[in-house]
Amino acid sequence: MSSRLQELQSEFGLVERRLGDPAALADGREYGKLTRRHRELLPLVTLLRERDSLESDLAGARELLADPDMKELAAGEIESIGTRLAEIEAELEVLLLPTDPDDAKDVILELRAGAGGAEAGLFVTDLLRMYTRYAEGLNLKLNVLDANESDLGGASKVVAEVTGDAAFRAFKWERGVHRVQRVPATESAGRIHTSTVTVAVLPEAEQDEVHLDLSEVRIDVYRSQGAGGQGVNTTDSAVRAVYRAGTPDEIMVVCQDGRSQIKNREKALIVLASRLAERERAARDAQERSERASQVGSGDRSEKIRTYNYPQNRVTDHRLEGDDKNHPLDGVINGALAPVVGGLARAERERQLLDMAGQDEAAGPGRSGQHGAA
Repeated sequence: MSSRLQELQSEFGLVERRLGDPAALADGREYGKLTRRHRELLPLVTLLRERDSLESDLAGARELLADPDMKELAAGEIESIGTRLAEIEAELEVLLLPTDPDDAKDVILELRAGAGGAEAGLFVTDLLRMYTRYAEGLNLKLNVLDANESDLGGASKVVAEVTGDAAFRAFKWERGVHRVQRVPATESAGRIHTSTVTVAVLPEAEQDEVHLDLSEVRIDVYRSQGAGGQGVNTTDSAVRAVYRAGTPDEIMVVCQDGRSQIKNREKALIVLASRLAERERAARDAQERSERASQVGSGDRSEKIRTYNYPQNRVTDHRLEGDDKNHPLDGVINGALAPVVGGLARAERERQLLDMAGQDEAAGPGRSGQHGAA
């Protein structure tokens, strides 16, 4: 672990120097990457500096043990410093765990009604409201790019963009099938129905991550549909981007967020590139994301990552256990997702630590501390 920490500390110094380089300041994209990396490394470097300071204090306290008048005070300080140093080592171990390279990226969020008809469409809008409030609480911005409205004020599909610091890290746990159990507004007999919504969370593709050949993209423009203010249905501002139309590789994206055709075209191409990047990632790692359906499932009621039980005011995340598994529904559905996400993140860290311990044990003596990545 020591050699890896030294490498990261050196990288932090390099990043700080690059941030002061006028060439980096002039390149907005490069500067953004540097600032993100600086934020990622800062907690680790802060801990290393605290550790160095405490080790210096520890050496001084040990020298005082020889002084009878200071021995008791020095012993207490040594114990206190030792406790904190142990905590720092544990925190550093967690920070060295492998991280998702997509964590810092913006997000394309897709919600699609699954089983349950009109009730599933209503739950789409409920989840959209939940995610909007969750994003606001994290100082992230959620912007709807396209929505297909359904009966009773619901939506069969919503595509949104979430932007801000580490948006993907905040939303990546949401991909999968969300199941709701409640009495629908259309149910006169008071029976509980079960419906589903599939959620896809795509890290927004960067320019150098995927090659999008515009000669393979057909761009259509038309008038926006649905609610949206005075500009809707008066100008041809909505944009439909179709990649390899009519082939098995076809991907279609619609963006009718604003009145500007140019901006809608840019957003549509960003979403298209993100979907294409996701497809390429799936091909590289077929087991984890073998295809788009593996991320969101078919929408069948039996497939679920989370259940929203309205009669019992309970949200159950089926990937968790113990106290982390169940949460008050009225809080979660109003955007208080942090406890659920925190539980999922902790469970992932615990799995990584167990994997690391198993690898160290298999490697034998002298091989520990070789794992981990920033």
